[in-house]
Amino acid sequence: MESAAGAARHHRLDSLTGARFIAAALVFVCHLATGGLFAAGSGAADGLMTATKTAGTIGVSFFFVLSGFVLTWSTRPGETYARVLRRRLVKIFPNHVVTFALAMAVYAAAATPLGTAVLNLLLLQSWSTDPMVFLSVNGASWSLSCELLFYALFPLLLPLVGRIRAGRLWWWAAGFAAAVMLLPLAAAHLLPSSPAFPTVGSWLDGVSVKGLWFVYIFPLSRLLEFVLGMLMARVVLSGRWIGLGALPAAALTAVAYVVGVYTPMLFTAAAVTVVPLALFIAALATADAEGLRTGLKGRVMRRLGEVSFAFYLLHGIVLAYIGDQLAGLSHPLTTAQSVLVSLLALVVSLLLSLALYHGVETPVMRRWGRPRRAASPVSAELPEPAASPASPVSAELPEPAASPASPVSAELPEPAAEGALPRA
Repeated sequence: MESAAGAARHHRLDSLTGARFIAAALVFVCHLATGGLFAAGSGAADGLMTATKTAGTIGVSFFFVLSGFVLTWSTRPGETYARVLRRRLVKIFPNHVVTFALAMAVYAAAATPLGTAVLNLLLLQSWSTDPMVFLSVNGASWSLSCELLFYALFPLLLPLVGRIRAGRLWWWAAGFAAAVMLLPLAAAHLLPSSPAFPTVGSWLDGVSVKGLWFVYIFPLSRLLEFVLGMLMARVVLSGRWIGLGALPAAALTAVAYVVGVYTPMLFTAAAVTVVPLALFIAALATADAEGLRTGLKGRVMRRLGEVSFAFYLLHGIVLAYIGDQLAGLSHPLTTAQSVLVSLLALVVSLLLSLALYHGVETPVMRRWGRPRRAASPVSAELPEPAASPASPVSAELPEPAASPASPVSAELPEPAAEGALPRA
């Protein structure tokens, strides 16, 4: 029996597209707290640091879960491994190469060893446990290193996820969510507590470097969230959704955000928020399928969501440049001045994102991201009806996946950016 959500493959997931910008904006606000724009020790700086502890991490986790969800929702039968991978690489690498070059030109060239720069350019930096490597050049690109693994494995994972019986999907989803929640405990018991991040007045003070890497940066650890997203897509498409509305799901996510402010950083990284995020993404997709209002699919939110990948990659460079310019001031900015500079950084980041989206991302996807006519037999197919070739699914990560015949615009920040980490 085809569910209402299954039929909804013919609808745009505009709410998820709009939600992408919310996630990217949370990462931006997180980096305001660590960017030095507010006077250290001031009430504004301390308050911002406290309030944004969960902001970057929840934004990145949203992108990882969303990526698995949308790729599973939009991939149609008949697609080969090479085709799926090519489309994903065409999505992320052009923007990455441009922002890599920009970061090198603005601040990173003099301080980045050649080997580190090569790892970053090839999106292999997150396999290193050294913060000077995984946060090198454009710190935001560490999450793309994770996405690269997701895309390489997706065509192999899809048939496995597709074989799970509908009645067992929730059990599998619960298992993967539990695995994410257990990672901090594994890190605490199996990995050394030192070296630790220095005490500088941030959420990372005293946190184990290797523990944070394992929970937050390591691509295989973040793969769990991607697979959870795949499972949630199947839950919705198979008609097994529990009927939770978008508003209650958003409320659960907000509660998890607040809880994350008070939990140890290794738990804040993903464990506290992963379940509410998975429910929120599925609830938004269901609402779009049923034509319900969510407040996230208006024209402005859609446009912001479309440029969120570019915004995600660019905002850290803008903040770093402004921070470097302000570093030479003889006295710190007032709170009002810091707010104005922050708004300026937001506007500049958005303008550059529009330029990158229209000048690089969109033309490249039109030229090389579309499927060719010939197609080899499918490598992965779900039991439910496959995505309609004409379905204009538009949601995904600020990093990426476009449905073969549909303008999927939502993908990974990442969203994702440095997440909740300060620029190394």
